[in-house]
Amino acid sequence: MRFINRTKQKIARGEPVYGLFCSNPSPLTVEMIAAAGYDFVIIDMEHTLTNPETIQHMIRAAEVFEITPLVRVLERSPGVILQVLDAGAQGVVVPHVRNRAELMEAMEACYYTPKGKRSLNGGRNARFGADDLREVMERANREVMFVPMIEDKEALEHLDEILSVEGIDFVLEGAADLSGSLGVPWQTRHPEVKEALRTLHERAVHHGVPYGAIPRNKADRQRWWDKGVRVFVVGDDRGIFYRALKAQLSEYVDQVQVEKQ
Repeated sequence: MRFINRTKQKIARGEPVYGLFCSNPSPLTVEMIAAAGYDFVIIDMEHTLTNPETIQHMIRAAEVFEITPLVRVLERSPGVILQVLDAGAQGVVVPHVRNRAELMEAMEACYYTPKGKRSLNGGRNARFGADDLREVMERANREVMFVPMIEDKEALEHLDEILSVEGIDFVLEGAADLSGSLGVPWQTRHPEVKEALRTLHERAVHHGVPYGAIPRNKADRQRWWDKGVRVFVVGDDRGIFYRALKAQLSEYVDQVQVEKQ
């Protein structure tokens, strides 16, 4: 990881940042997200079938277009985390963090000694040995972001032990899976889910951890903004593409129907 993490810097300054999940396994999609003005992209491995080479090309696209590439890993496996970071990801989003032990396992895999236990390598991040390897380690430990997702009932019972760990760049809510864990699947506006998110936000503020919101509409975004939230993940490329494609078709289909009347 050879570049300054602008998203990490903006969050540290309290500036708003906006990201998008990228589930379409294509470097071109990453370029489009960057060209549209987003601060960061979360390349999704959890819910997609994407080969490692494609992930690396998507990271390269992010680098060229100067958008922060984060990768939501399939699991908190140190091996998976190592591979995406060695490929150049500027951070990882770890799904289903349920307790302190799980968080520590994933976090230690993100950083080199003495901060963590990441395996040493002189590959792409070190320009294959052209850069000083000790400087590479220091830069990576400074620039890599660690983002746990809270999306399980069990995690709600361990929020303080999770959020008290130093080094979390922001905590991301996962209302969809959380709704399933609470027994109300896909009811992301159910009172229990809304209360869980309020509690997560309150505990994050208490521990000084930036809260990452996933607003479902502009009103959601405004409510979180008024609470001081400045980190937003505003959707998934697939959903955006679908709605845009449907709206585009509807314009022409509706016009034909009007002409037939």
